[in-house]
Amino acid sequence: MTETLELVWTRLMSALLRLLQIVLPDVLFEMFSYTFLVRAVVVGLLVSLCAALLGVSLVLKRYSMIGDGLSHVGFGTLAIATALNAAPLTVSIPVVVAAAFLLLRLSENSKIKGDAAIALISTSSLAIGVVVISLTTGMNTDVCNYMFGSILAMSKDDVTLSVVLAVAVLGLFFLFYNKIFAVTFDENFAKATGVRTGLYNMLIAFLTAITIVLGMRMMGALLISSLIIFPALTSMRLCKKFKSVTVCSAVVSVICFFVGVVISYVEATPTGASVVLVNIAAFLLFWAARLIPWARLGRTPLRLIAERRNVS
Repeated sequence: MTETLELVWTRLMSALLRLLQIVLPDVLFEMFSYTFLVRAVVVGLLVSLCAALLGVSLVLKRYSMIGDGLSHVGFGTLAIATALNAAPLTVSIPVVVAAAFLLLRLSENSKIKGDAAIALISTSSLAIGVVVISLTTGMNTDVCNYMFGSILAMSKDDVTLSVVLAVAVLGLFFLFYNKIFAVTFDENFAKATGVRTGLYNMLIAFLTAITIVLGMRMMGALLISSLIIFPALTSMRLCKKFKSVTVCSAVVSVICFFVGVVISYVEATPTGASVVLVNIAAFLLFWAARLIPWARLGRTPLRLIAERRNVS
């Protein structure tokens, strides 16, 4: 049975490569001829989509730096998993999820608020990771991959787990979209109308933690939070409604990731840094476009002329 599935998969990939050779430019065809790049692009696109969707709520709730804090927790956990020869994702996911719940609880019910709680946990986790690494493997290539990301870091098992979890994150987000919207914009009003705000805040924290862990191997602990922050901020330059910001953020994130990976392949630059630079360029482009009056969503040139006539 396994041999039959492998044969089907081989033939399917061969047919797909022949199709790509006809449709895509030479650079893209050459890029997609490598299996590890195909795996990285698939996982990266899913993680980018998840991060962009969650990033809108996190930025609006002023929790955007939670991604940075959780990525440092993930780095410390990965260091411990490496020292124990354990599966990195299997160890990291429950620990980072627990850290997300702890951050949420500290922000809501403790005298240590918001950014201070994030700084406390993130710096502590980073220090633990550095000490564990110095006492075991030392600052080798694997450690640099965890800190700055590597497109070669995704194994087949990682890809399978990442795809399953990313699809689960997307499914939960769309399933509870209305509740997440209510909690994001007016938590007190949502609570007054009977919405279990604590539960949905925990859901947002849970989905964010999963997304951070999945993307950290590729983007690095120091850069993964950019996937959460940049697409949301970029979309907010032009879009004003929650739904339009969410859709635009998802599109921008996916495009920026793909362009960043292509640039990384062509120019032999680090993948995570390339993706972040493309996101910066998109942010500047949207910011410049905001200066054009009709570039704002819903204000076409004809509508702008009509508005000016009504004013005059």
